[in-house]
Amino acid sequence: MFPREYRGVAFVVGLFLVVQLGALALVPEFAESGYQAVENPENPTNSLVYIAAIIAMTGVMLAAFRYDLDQGIRLLIVGVSAWLSWYVFSAVLSPLAAAVPAVAVGVALLAYPEWYVIDAAGVLMGAGAAGLFGISFGLLPALLLLAFLAIYDAISVYGTEHMLSLAEGVMDLNIPVVLVIPLSLSYSLLGEEPEGEDDSVTADGDDADGDPDTDTDDAEGADADVSEPTDIEDRDAFFIGLGDAVIPTVLVASAATFSPAETLSVPLIGVNAPALLAMVGSLAGLLVLMSWVIKGRPHAGLPLLNGGAIGGYLIGSVVAGVPLIEAVGLAGFL
Repeated sequence: MFPREYRGVAFVVGLFLVVQLGALALVPEFAESGYQAVENPENPTNSLVYIAAIIAMTGVMLAAFRYDLDQGIRLLIVGVSAWLSWYVFSAVLSPLAAAVPAVAVGVALLAYPEWYVIDAAGVLMGAGAAGLFGISFGLLPALLLLAFLAIYDAISVYGTEHMLSLAEGVMDLNIPVVLVIPLSLSYSLLGEEPEGEDDSVTADGDDADGDPDTDTDDAEGADADVSEPTDIEDRDAFFIGLGDAVIPTVLVASAATFSPAETLSVPLIGVNAPALLAMVGSLAGLLVLMSWVIKGRPHAGLPLLNGGAIGGYLIGSVVAGVPLIEAVGLAGFL
């Protein structure tokens, strides 16, 4: 790996950390404000509803790209971005005051969607979506969600390959469905060559549009590369789906909210061993994913990221003395 690829990996790890820590910081504020989206967060059917929404949204987006309705998708995602940003800003500002920076995020995405604007909006969306889902999905629903999306992501990239088509459709829209990882200070997303002539490489996963995607996706994300591998020296940027950051963070936020494990003494955020090791596991999966992405091949991100998060969460639960039957949210059903 060349030095700038190391810098790129460090940058994407930093973005993932900001999303995760941001979600953890927002969880208490969201819970206190009553932003929980469901009446019973322990109901496993909550995951089924969201999964159905992901599949439906994926179909809608593919149809929109086929019939040249790309700008409608762009406006939808920008609107979702502003909406989720409002939730984030409302944690520190009054609801009315929070509308000002939230609208500014939407305007910036429409007027000047440079890579750092997209990444900033993506981080806000990611932290907000993961925090909202984290307080709305109990342990069992969160685990089911991550397990299904890992399988779905693998099938959609390696099997049906419709995620590659979705990625191809969103890459030119300059919206925070993907995080942009520049490999040089001079890189400009707006100054990129037309599609098919650049050497960017992307990794795959679901985004979150925070609807409360990935998939912001829609809830699902486009991040699989559709080009052949290129020489490392020629690459200008990596792209990784926002959902790759959001979906595993849902489990992190859920663990911090619903796990009976004792809260650790960490400044500014509420975190316990299961949530902390879920973070560690997801970041370990991210490092493996990035090592593959650097080789220039499209890969499904969620099997590694969600698998790492689930494994880390279960290990953290054992370390914290939480019985596995309780850790997976089955205690109330037995």
